[in-house]
Amino acid sequence: MNTHEKFSRREFLKKSVLGLGGMVLLANEKPMRLAKEFAYLDDFPNGEYLLRNAVPTANGTVRLWTKPSDEASIIRVLNADELLVWNREVIGSSPAGRKSKRWVETPEGYVYLPSAQKVRNLPNQPASQLPGQGMWAEVTVPYVRMTLENPPAKAPWLNGVSSDMWRLYYSQVVWIDQIKVDADGVTYYRVNEDMGHGYGYGDIFWAEAAAFRPLTEEDISPIHPDAAEKSIVINVNQQTLSCYEGATEVYFCRVSTGQKLDEYGLPADEWATPVGDHWIWRKAISIHMSGGGTGAGWDTMAIPWTCLFVGTGVAIHATFWHSDFGSARSHGCVNASPEDAKWVFRWSNRYISLNPGDETFSDYSGTMIHVREPLY
Repeated sequence: MNTHEKFSRREFLKKSVLGLGGMVLLANEKPMRLAKEFAYLDDFPNGEYLLRNAVPTANGTVRLWTKPSDEASIIRVLNADELLVWNREVIGSSPAGRKSKRWVETPEGYVYLPSAQKVRNLPNQPASQLPGQGMWAEVTVPYVRMTLENPPAKAPWLNGVSSDMWRLYYSQVVWIDQIKVDADGVTYYRVNEDMGHGYGYGDIFWAEAAAFRPLTEEDISPIHPDAAEKSIVINVNQQTLSCYEGATEVYFCRVSTGQKLDEYGLPADEWATPVGDHWIWRKAISIHMSGGGTGAGWDTMAIPWTCLFVGTGVAIHATFWHSDFGSARSHGCVNASPEDAKWVFRWSNRYISLNPGDETFSDYSGTMIHVREPLY
């Protein structure tokens, strides 16, 4: 289930139809009807890896440059969610006021990596039926559009953008509780946050099923379950996270902790990641997060691989809206890449099952997290 067979768009359409035998009868349909198989999946660029512009135009402008430097010539401005083929990551110069020197080379020019998300386009054959009450599923395409089953929209983020931008992005994880097939043979999954214990606003969506890969037991199987004295050390000065088994470091990654300055350059202590010793008290495969006030608030659904360790909602979690790991920029949480967040989720105590995929434990059985701010 975790291995994606690589084949062309046309081959995928053929395989999808063959796999739908138990769901919808297409024996008398003409092949041209299959053109709608990707009703909500855009015709993405052809490449093993793609770069997605992760910055909405309302929040900033992402440019394509002739060289990996903001002193080079600008080729053009990228549209929101625009995709380019990812050639390779390179080291260039840091733009004014930024820390990272990481850029991405594309066939058209260079993009500053912190503003982008590295994605793949791996469509899936839809499931014919759901296990039990539903399933967790991961988005494996750059993005998939959603339609709302129960308007009007309730979540703030939905009301902040046009309905054309109601999308889920690569690596997000959602709860699927229904399947339907339309008259053209296109399969859709129903995305229901509340059924997935995400405590959202009650919005329910439909999205094309080919965009999702069902999670399996392998996705949440514990790593080193018998290891003793597990602990996590987060260095807010170096923007790093290390996992220890006793005195041995077994995992290391760069993260983005709470930013120390607000949008006006003033101290923002309320956004700092709390220094001290904490325990993981809740783990959720996916959760809806929101907070802040007018003009500086946030509201994001389907944040995967979340380990909460401070009662105010501070957590280690996957991040798909930037790749600025190594720089402080969150509202208190510890942002990690989806791969790193998933590893920490599986390795840390306690183990939780696919169903329900969300568990709270207040007996100090979760892994201890040491948030440090060393002088060196």
